[in-house]
Amino acid sequence: MTDQLFGSNVVAMVTPMTPDGALCEPGLAALVDHLLATGCDGIVVGGTTGESPTLTDAEAARLVRAVADRSHGRARVIAGVGTYDTAASADRARAAEAAGADALLLVCPYYSRPTQAGVVAHCTTVADATDLPVMLYDIPARTGTAMEEATLVDLADHPRIRAVKDAKGDLFEAVSVMARTPLAYYCGIDELNLAYLACGATGVVSVVGNVVADRNAELIRAVRGGDLDSARALQRSLIPLVDAVMRTSQGAIMAKAALAALGIIPHASVRLPLLESPPPHLERLASALATVAAPV
Repeated sequence: MTDQLFGSNVVAMVTPMTPDGALCEPGLAALVDHLLATGCDGIVVGGTTGESPTLTDAEAARLVRAVADRSHGRARVIAGVGTYDTAASADRARAAEAAGADALLLVCPYYSRPTQAGVVAHCTTVADATDLPVMLYDIPARTGTAMEEATLVDLADHPRIRAVKDAKGDLFEAVSVMARTPLAYYCGIDELNLAYLACGATGVVSVVGNVVADRNAELIRAVRGGDLDSARALQRSLIPLVDAVMRTSQGAIMAKAALAALGIIPHASVRLPLLESPPPHLERLASALATVAAPV
């Protein structure tokens, strides 16, 4: 099953950093422990929420190794390896495999805006670089290029391309691709987790899951068990936190602020061009965290 390759309750993990911008090893260990304790069964390392554009190749591999060593097989370790450079992405994929990754997350090439044929060539080249299963990452708001339905259907023929993290938000296209291919879908938009799960998604890749992976686990179980009343109640309980994390500045910034506020990581530090949350955002976040502490 695909959830054995990637998990179902997957978290797009932040990268804990010190105020001077270095990787924070104690924060990383504490965060992995927290994610495992709250029911996360897949951890994306070095993805968008992990501030991948500012990670060096050495840091990316080091993070994969650290998370793999800390998790001891209790969660799938999914390495974000996508860049706008196919050769560099393939190199990162090989380095991630050597560092202990269980799977790869491959974003559509950004900035260069290739043709759909170029997207296919890029993804197949990177998928051919290792023996690891690949989750495609479709997020046109960041990359400038969407993976079109025909492209996803074409890529589904590759034996190692097994899943899609959909941050496009076209639910009809998602169910259409699910009907036409064996690709597993993962919701990459926290605001739409329930909608995607109800339409057949295997799971979620969640930013808010850095804080509430346990609530996401309950949501997945409720949908799989056909208990939509409970699923709706869970989703509604998360609205304030999803709003605060995803709709103020951006997810990586606010997820770190939430984790620091809860004492899980020691610092909310981010690397430029990101900036830490201003006081009004922190006030909104504190209010949201208080609502999550209440029972559903």
